[in-house]
Parts: sequence; structure tokens; C-alpha cells
Amino acid sequence: MIRRYGEQVKQGQRYRRRPGVYAILLDGDELLATHQAAPVPEYQLPGGGIDAGEHPVAALHREVFEETGWRIAVQRRLGAFRRFTYMPEYDLWAEKLCTIYLARPVRRHGPPTEAGHSAVWMPAVAGLELLGNAGDRAMLARLLGRR
Repeated sequence: MIRRYGEQVKQGQRYRRRPGVYAILLDGDELLATHQAAPVPEYQLPGGGIDAGEHPVAALHREVFEETGWRIAVQRRLGAFRRFTYMPEYDLWAEKLCTIYLARPVRRHGPPTEAGHSAVWMPAVAGLELLGNAGDRAMLARLLGRR
């Protein structure tokens, strides 16, 4: 069973499953996150949806690069969780299946290429409060050995 975080499922609402991949990017005690300006400003783990026919790790590399401008070295899969949410940018009610990987930032190539995103370094422990998604915070807490 995959743990669920976030909003309650709305009875009668149809959700479309949307698999995605996200990275906890650590360099020592520092976490590389992305700040998304819209639709609601928040810090997030970099990542996103997997395109049809795309391998999850390839999607992770693509999404992290788009949202941070960094190339990464994927170390291992940490786990997965589900979120049921409305995605206004796609006008979509989604069941997001979020798979989280541990990765290391290797080299910055430039600013993020995805509009409205900026790369932000923060102490990893600060991410436990600043990340806008309860699932992201829980996966980071588990990795850092905190509850």
C-alpha cells in the first residue's frame, strides 16, 4: 500500500492518474529545491510528470534540469506516495503517484528553463518546514532520520 498525503479524495470526483518522479537533491547538509511562483508560490522537490513512453529516470533528469538548471547523479529510489489534487495549470483533477529518488547535484548549467521556477539552496532541515507538500516533507524527514 502506498501512503497518501494532502487533500482528502472528493467523493464523486474523477481523478486521472499522473505518475511523476521527484528528487531529494543533497550536497552535504544542503538541499537543492525549486521555488514555483504559480499557481501558488511554494518550495518543492524538483521533478514532475513522466511523459508517455519515457523512462522514469530519464524523466527525472529532464524535470530536474528544467526546474533547477542542474545535472544530477541519481543514487537510489527512496519510495513513493500518492496525492489527490486539482492541478489548475492543466485544468486536471489528478491522482499523483509521486516516486522519490535520492540524487546528487553534479553541475549547474544555467538558470531553470521552466518559466516561474527558480533553484533555491537551503539547509536540508529547513526543507522539513519549507517544502509545500506534506509527502515531500515526509520523504525528506525519513531520509534525515526524523519523524
